[in-house]
Amino acid sequence: MKKVAIVGAGPGGLTAGMILAHRGYDVSIYEIKNQVGGRNGTIKKNGFTFDIGPTFLMLKPVLDEMFQEINEDINNYLNFYDLDPMYHLVFKNKSIKISPNHQKTRDEIANKFPGNESGFDKLINREEKRFNVAFPCLKKDYSKFIQLFNKDLFKFLPKLSFPNSMHDELGKYFKDEDLKMAFTFQSKYLGMSPWDCPAAYMIIPYIEHNFGIQHVRGGLSEISEAMNKAFQKKGGKLFLNHEVSDIKKNSITLKNGKQIEADYVINNADAGYALKNLMNHQDLSKKDFSCSTFMLYLGLDIELELEHHTVFFSDDYKSFVDSIFHGKKLNPDISFYVRNASPIDKTLAPEGCSNIYILLPVPNNKSKIDWDIEGPKIRKLLLNKLEEKIGKKIQQHIQTEISINPKEWEEKYNVFLGATFNLGHKLSQMLYFRPHNLLKNGVYLVGGGTNPGSGLATIYESGRIAADIICKKNK
Repeated sequence: MKKVAIVGAGPGGLTAGMILAHRGYDVSIYEIKNQVGGRNGTIKKNGFTFDIGPTFLMLKPVLDEMFQEINEDINNYLNFYDLDPMYHLVFKNKSIKISPNHQKTRDEIANKFPGNESGFDKLINREEKRFNVAFPCLKKDYSKFIQLFNKDLFKFLPKLSFPNSMHDELGKYFKDEDLKMAFTFQSKYLGMSPWDCPAAYMIIPYIEHNFGIQHVRGGLSEISEAMNKAFQKKGGKLFLNHEVSDIKKNSITLKNGKQIEADYVINNADAGYALKNLMNHQDLSKKDFSCSTFMLYLGLDIELELEHHTVFFSDDYKSFVDSIFHGKKLNPDISFYVRNASPIDKTLAPEGCSNIYILLPVPNNKSKIDWDIEGPKIRKLLLNKLEEKIGKKIQQHIQTEISINPKEWEEKYNVFLGATFNLGHKLSQMLYFRPHNLLKNGVYLVGGGTNPGSGLATIYESGRIAADIICKKNK
């Protein structure tokens, strides 16, 4: 039986692990933390359960497929809630609630942005065609240059809308700037600016409107827990609190000096960190990286009337975004995201309380911002802005509080440059031009830093791609 050693129990490593274990491989996963998930893990404190990172489950059929690969049904492991509205977007002078029901969203646009309804119809119809040719390209291995020459990619090329950005592309559908933001803020899922993010990623808002957005009972971190259960059910072995200090083609070395031999080694640690520090293979620091995030996880002793997902936009959104990606500085006119999941998921907070997750996009650590100084200021700004936006005082109701700043993302979570959405997603850093699923040093790579990119669905695909490459070698 061929042995596989996987470094890191994030969603990419867990996907690869459970597929390979199901296919008859002897798979062991070595995880530095005391729980699975990585950024898809959880923080528990005083009766509150917080997702560390992802809070939007999109493209659920991909997750379904990963469990079908091992003859399991994800719905036997997890309970899902369809969100309607998917999110509430709050602008300076108006707001809009976006539904997966096209007619409801069309009516909302007609009410808030009259005359733009036909643009929504055009967007859905045109982006469906783009998605249908784009998505097959995101399921392939591009570890060799020749693999770029495939019929699916050739079909996709005319749909790239190169060199347009997502914001440029929205000009084909809408004229109102706020409405454009309602269909381009999704570039933040990739840690990019809508003015820089390639138009090809217009498939993301289409994915939301076609497949909806789901919440998982217990939080999205439960997906990693479900994968771990399936992995061990298939015979996989998990080793928590096992830090790896060196990765090679056929072995890993633990921090305690123990060397573990394997026929195949898969890395699921943060790509930038691992390539430089665990493999001495490549320093990606000169590449373009995503933004970082300043996180607040709050447990309140009151219940808030706030939608499940809310985005509060700054008065001058473009200036705010430019300050992050081009100025590499903080801007007091902030745009931030809030999740209030406890109204539909009572497992996340004690009775009568609220579980509040706040994410503020900020520059990554190339900015040299001193977060020991700026962190407390940003915390105060965020809380004051939230109170202003919702018209309610909450600071005296904070019972539990945890924060993570970019410095901590890098030092405590080994996130290279604190770039929480990984390597940037410009076209010159995608497919073959992204760190390969099979590196030249013989190590396999999964996660957001390799092909096909960041986001839970694509990270799952990276795990399946790596598993398939290994299996092909043994046919």
